[in-house]
Amino acid sequence: MNSIKGSCSLIASLNKALLRRYDHITYLRPTLLNGNVSVVLPAAQLIHTTPNLQLFWERHRKGGYNRNVKRVSQKELILNGLKELKKEILLWKEEVKEKLECDPILVYRPGETDVMWQFTEENDLENWKVTSDRDHNEGQSFCSFDISPAGHGLFSGNVQSKVPIDGRVKRAGYCNLQSLRARKSFKRDTYWDWTPYNMLVIKLRGDGRSYLLNIASEGLYDVWWNDMFHYVLYTRGGPHWQIAKIPFSKFFLSSKGRVQDKQAPLPLNRISSFGVSVAGRGGHDGPFNLEIDYIGLEFDPVHTEEFAYEMYKQPKYTVAQ
Repeated sequence: MNSIKGSCSLIASLNKALLRRYDHITYLRPTLLNGNVSVVLPAAQLIHTTPNLQLFWERHRKGGYNRNVKRVSQKELILNGLKELKKEILLWKEEVKEKLECDPILVYRPGETDVMWQFTEENDLENWKVTSDRDHNEGQSFCSFDISPAGHGLFSGNVQSKVPIDGRVKRAGYCNLQSLRARKSFKRDTYWDWTPYNMLVIKLRGDGRSYLLNIASEGLYDVWWNDMFHYVLYTRGGPHWQIAKIPFSKFFLSSKGRVQDKQAPLPLNRISSFGVSVAGRGGHDGPFNLEIDYIGLEFDPVHTEEFAYEMYKQPKYTVAQ
């Protein structure tokens, strides 16, 4: 009987602690079964040490990083919308004009590069954003994307892999440059269709570092939100420009920074954004500079490879020895 009383008091103290931590959690209810105390958890969420509490559903597209964004009032939303209304109407007119003209490119000439982005003016940087671990209080890296003195886009900053002493962050040291999500007028999500091309072309001037090229193919469901295809870009130091031509077949699939066991080719008809990342791990802390003239697409008839990586189909329920 004393053990039962002790168990009930322990459960009561757990109730108070959980209610202070999670005001929405269902209480613990002790029940007496055959002289033993059992704990019933009706519809209660268990305590986890991992950030994801749900197994088959993810609430936030950014994994919770945008959870603390300041909510804007309805009045401010309306005022901001009216400011962008003129720009959205002009964009809608261009879409209608392009639809009525119906003049698609029928022949993609080999060796010709169709420029997707070129950085010569400040207006060319509006559709790009930079992020780093410092933005989320997870490191000390910082970066910027500006027009260089030579009149080109300059992605520069400083990466630091020193981990904050907070007991939560395990790795740090990254900076990222990414284009905004592909959208139509009035903020409608869409995709870029790069199906006619098989090469990514970048004219750049690097500092000798290795950079990671990222092509996002964001899907409709949460399991596809973080699909990203990568390729490592090696740059030369010095004052000379280099033109890198990278086949799309060389890009490999990852999700949330983890290379996937089951690979797949890049879906060229569902491109949502493009980006460049740099990391400071492995003793590569310090400043970086990557100057970009343009980013384009090219069709090379000589390149016929569909996917560069071998695919191994394992039997079900197989565990590595």
